[in-house]
Amino acid sequence: MSMKYLLGIDLGTSGTKTVLFSQDGCAVCSSTVEYPMAQPQNGWAEQDPSDWWNACVQTIKTVLQKSGINAEDIAGIGISGQMHSLVMLDENGEVLRPSILWCDQRTAEECAEITERVGAERLIEITANPALTGFTASKILWVRNHEPEVYAKCRHILLSKDYLRYKLTGEFATEVSDASGMQLLDVPNRCWSAEVLEKLEIDPTLLGKVYESPEITGYITPQASALTGLSVKTPVVGGAGDNAAAAVGTGVVADGRAFTTIGTSGVVFAHTDKLSIDPKGRVHTFCCAVPGAWHVMGVTLAAGLSLKWFRDQFCKAEIEAAQGMGVDPYDLMNAEIAQSPIGANRLFYLPYLMAERTPHLDPDCRGVFFGLSAMHEKRDLMRAVMEGVTYSLNDCLSILSEMGVKPDRMLACGGGGKSEIWRQMLADVFECPVCVAQSEGPALGVAILAGVGAGLYPSVKEACDQMIHVSSEQKPIQENSQSYAGKYEMYRSIYPDLKDTFKRLAQQ
Repeated sequence: MSMKYLLGIDLGTSGTKTVLFSQDGCAVCSSTVEYPMAQPQNGWAEQDPSDWWNACVQTIKTVLQKSGINAEDIAGIGISGQMHSLVMLDENGEVLRPSILWCDQRTAEECAEITERVGAERLIEITANPALTGFTASKILWVRNHEPEVYAKCRHILLSKDYLRYKLTGEFATEVSDASGMQLLDVPNRCWSAEVLEKLEIDPTLLGKVYESPEITGYITPQASALTGLSVKTPVVGGAGDNAAAAVGTGVVADGRAFTTIGTSGVVFAHTDKLSIDPKGRVHTFCCAVPGAWHVMGVTLAAGLSLKWFRDQFCKAEIEAAQGMGVDPYDLMNAEIAQSPIGANRLFYLPYLMAERTPHLDPDCRGVFFGLSAMHEKRDLMRAVMEGVTYSLNDCLSILSEMGVKPDRMLACGGGGKSEIWRQMLADVFECPVCVAQSEGPALGVAILAGVGAGLYPSVKEACDQMIHVSSEQKPIQENSQSYAGKYEMYRSIYPDLKDTFKRLAQQ
């Protein structure tokens, strides 16, 4: 029997990454193509779906050419993507307007409208989340309220990865994990909510069919095959939203397992076999990619983005030096951060560059350096940024604990998870061991789902056991944990003191 391969496509905010895996989970080769994000107004964020599709085609072609494998040996394809993005197509399947992204904040009025139409408590009972500016439902209403001519032509509403599925297979479909982030899904029952759709006056025929994540949703069309080189016999499975995909890719598919992602945004994510919903709506409960199970996640909107913003604005010297040395600028920044003590010489950073979801649900809060003094050096500011993001992730973890979801170890993923100093900081602040899964994160996760859909493995858990390789763990250092604990309390007191001032600032 010849070796089978699985393809994982991960449509991110900054680029699309396609990775070819052997069936035992080893990455054979990968390709990434980046694309821009447009911010036509303050707080808005949009992308052109054709950029995603071009990146998808290009990365698949590159991976097939570089690996030299026969396309017929690819047993299945999984797609993961940035969640909540709104893609609207007309009757011919053409894109009607740029996609409104997860981090777009324009829909505050529509969120109020949703809460009023459905009822605050009822909305959380059905969709497991309060009305949020990031979610898709409020974006649909925004287009209906502000661009009625576009809405009138709309025949299909898709999420970003489901647009790639449509272009690859011709099918209008989604799956439970990504659909959970639309605010239109009945999360306890894993199907579209007739009640929410009716109250919001959204036609159910606009939405795709909902599958479980490892189920086959379609096969590669002749047109997509001609563009990419894929075989028309290859199935595409449901796949997953980026976080649910990362959970599978790190083996967080059973109780007691959790991960933290430090990408553009930051996520603390735990698996639960029992449905658990925060009545205050501070964290999200979604269907996970394991059929019949859920996950609970807290999201902070500017995690890696905070450090990237600092790098881009203030670290020109490090960027130039890194180029000369052939290393990553973050490696030089990490070395400088290590020179600053825990607490960054009494300097705090609130990572609210893009407002915040967990634990504050506040569209008006903004980033803050607190305690700046003439003694501070650039390395202190960088350390404060890293610590502030870590504290905001700890805010997320503490709410999960309140809900009875308590992980015994944490996996670190995303760009920030590659940093040894950041992982140690997470271990010290979370007070639990932190490891790294040697994986391509979401791309591996959806490849694992594709392996289940293609029949290579009987279940998601068994596929994970075969395909995931975890590295050694970093344990918390007790004296560091004690030192961080007092500083974390101080960090937590700053936001309540500034809350009203943020509101006033927003009205300037």
